[in-house]
Amino acid sequence: MKRILITGGGTGIGRAIAHAFAAEGHAVTIVGRRLEPLEATAKGFNIATQTADVTDETSVAALFDQPYDVVIANAGAGTAQKLADTTLAQWNATLAVNLTGTFLTFREALREMPAKGRLIAIASTASLKGGANIAAYAAAKHGVLGLVRSLAQEVAKRDLTCNAICPGFVETEMAETAIEGVMARFNVDRERATKMVISGNPQARLIDPSEVAAAALWLASDAAKSVNGHALSLSGGEI
Repeated sequence: MKRILITGGGTGIGRAIAHAFAAEGHAVTIVGRRLEPLEATAKGFNIATQTADVTDETSVAALFDQPYDVVIANAGAGTAQKLADTTLAQWNATLAVNLTGTFLTFREALREMPAKGRLIAIASTASLKGGANIAAYAAAKHGVLGLVRSLAQEVAKRDLTCNAICPGFVETEMAETAIEGVMARFNVDRERATKMVISGNPQARLIDPSEVAAAALWLASDAAKSVNGHALSLSGGEI
């Protein structure tokens, strides 16, 4: 049994990852700013909950009163907006939750992480390419991938690994927000908006959160012990 910490664990991808690791018999702790979704995710599973803000140094440090074998930096957020319309506050907030949150989480994890530990960042295809109207989000996710690749080299001799999972649009609240935004912007129905959102995926579908969870399980396994500094694209061939 391994000890697993997952930030942003109350909804979407984080929830799917938490359930997958708990189903394998691991001791899972999920973290988020809101207690209600954390408790909903934990119901019926051996999952502990803890509220924290990953952008706050003190809050993150308080999470690591014990070492974890696997730490998954999943907390993130992003909205579609033209760069010219992006305020400095919006830019800073996007970098804080996506990039600084990953930095703080990994930094604290490393201080007590045992041998054969695993660090996994849930990044995005936006880590691997740009896109119109997502400059702040793409910049933050590119930063996450740079952090992962650099940290992988630092920890390799400690028998630790650090990797990123880079999914395309996953069937989560973020995808729903994107679909609703397209509906409003182009005055189209949900079916048309969904097709527009997933148009970059050659498989023409939203990715199921369970697929991301399965990738995380594999990266945390002994079978992936030589995978280090990798960006695993889950995008149907988009990347």
